Amino acid sequence: MKAENGRVILKGSHRAPHAGAQGKGKLDANERIEVTVRLRARQKWAGTPEWAGICAAPLARRLYLTREEFALRYGANPADFQRLEQFAREFNLEEVDRHAGQRKMRLAGTVKAMQAAFGVKLKAAGHDKLKFRLRTGPIQLPADVAPLIEGVFGLDNRPVVRPHFQFKPFPDGKPRHPMSGPGGSRPFTPLEVAKLYDFPADLDGSGQCIGILEFGGGFDPKELNNYFTRLGVAPPQVVAVSVDGGANSPTGDPQSADGEVMLDIEVAGAIAPKAAIAVYFAPNTDAGFLDALRAAIHDSTHKPSVISISWGGPESGSTPQSLQDFDTACQEAAAMGVTICVAAGDHGADDTDMASRQANVDFPASSPHVLACGGTHLEANNDLISTETVWNTRDGWGTGGGVSAVFPLPDWQAKANVPPSVNPGGIKGRGVPDVAGDADANTGYIVSVDGSAGASGGTSGVAPLWSALIALLNQGFAKPVGFINPLLYQPPANTKGFHDIVEGNNGSFASDKKFYSAGSGWDACTGWGSPKGTELLKALSAPQT
Repeated sequence: MKAENGRVILKGSHRAPHAGAQGKGKLDANERIEVTVRLRARQKWAGTPEWAGICAAPLARRLYLTREEFALRYGANPADFQRLEQFAREFNLEEVDRHAGQRKMRLAGTVKAMQAAFGVKLKAAGHDKLKFRLRTGPIQLPADVAPLIEGVFGLDNRPVVRPHFQFKPFPDGKPRHPMSGPGGSRPFTPLEVAKLYDFPADLDGSGQCIGILEFGGGFDPKELNNYFTRLGVAPPQVVAVSVDGGANSPTGDPQSADGEVMLDIEVAGAIAPKAAIAVYFAPNTDAGFLDALRAAIHDSTHKPSVISISWGGPESGSTPQSLQDFDTACQEAAAMGVTICVAAGDHGADDTDMASRQANVDFPASSPHVLACGGTHLEANNDLISTETVWNTRDGWGTGGGVSAVFPLPDWQAKANVPPSVNPGGIKGRGVPDVAGDADANTGYIVSVDGSAGASGGTSGVAPLWSALIALLNQGFAKPVGFINPLLYQPPANTKGFHDIVEGNNGSFASDKKFYSAGSGWDACTGWGSPKGTELLKALSAPQT
């Protein structure tokens, strides 16, 4: 679409105003900022015969590309990089970084130069003690450059995602050791949860790397070592990776993003202790979120085979170009055999802190090419599950789930009986979640955060739980399972690999009338249910159509 000034409007780039943001004076026109430009691919990956050969094939017949092979075939065209270099010089922008596989060029320049280059007006704003830049409306590009570009991210640097965890410190602040015996509503160590879900006891994640995305907070290596030692687990190798200037920066507050970071590492590391863990720290912006994902997918140094994401927000809060860029990256991850596990949200069908007028699914869990992880309330007697229901404490906390208003129903969900949306119009889109696991903080994970021992819950705990299980499966198969969703939605995986959760709903407020209920088979609260690890390993090993 052409703008009145003769420029071309970048499809999907329209930015809505920030609800509740207030003006904070004027931006310094000479302030230096950085943006990420996503270039078009040499050729599209999705829809190719190789794509079908991976996504529609049984695990035994899947042939993955190396990261280097993918970059050569489906990365950015060198000629497009050259034209973008010229564009940058024309507007006094400087190239900071580029990556062919990620189809990324990172540009830096003044606020004034960025506004001129991308046809936007940037404003200073603030909300909840945070200050950031805002833009509204679309990005506008010169006509000869527009066909080369799929997205521009970072002009607007408002926060885009939030962590999905709930931390409850123990009254005495003391650490807990593995427990057994009648429990009722009590928390568990990650090892106990893995045992209740019958994770393969002879696998430890050897040869695998789990990537974890974080957008704030940090970890203390000494505290991690102490935690794993108390569990009787050899501390895993954990490395921090900086993306767009993000860093491992613990705050000292267990209720801050530190609680997310430590929960993710401690759950994944306890269950798959021989897997390396790479934690990708990035700013909480649309550019940081997308760049962290692509940095992990295309990381040829650490080579994660599974990525855990415990951050998100209502899908209505993202621009179409951000939604599409993320989903495209997840499709590309499938080419390289990378599984992406994502928390489904912690505020029920509303996906908001306060009751909403409509249901919302959480993004990126709503991407059809991630494994969306919902939550349960788990109780046990000794080493056996005594009861497991939908996690919902009816006080605003409960598992996310529902039907996407953005992404259509994927082929592999066609027979899962995904209901129409409870919103007016009854859209039938991608159903969330795919799977589930222990998420209620009252029956959650015993962790240590900033020197405080406590129980942590939320679907934030389910994403690393499933990531650790995927690492074990990868080790057991001696190859990555990669894009696992089509495999889980057919027998024998969906008939033998899960504890079917049939009780509860995700209306997380007492007055809420918009929710989804659990039932036999797949449902929009817990997907297929919580895992039977050893059975799932057997099911995925069995012949499949």
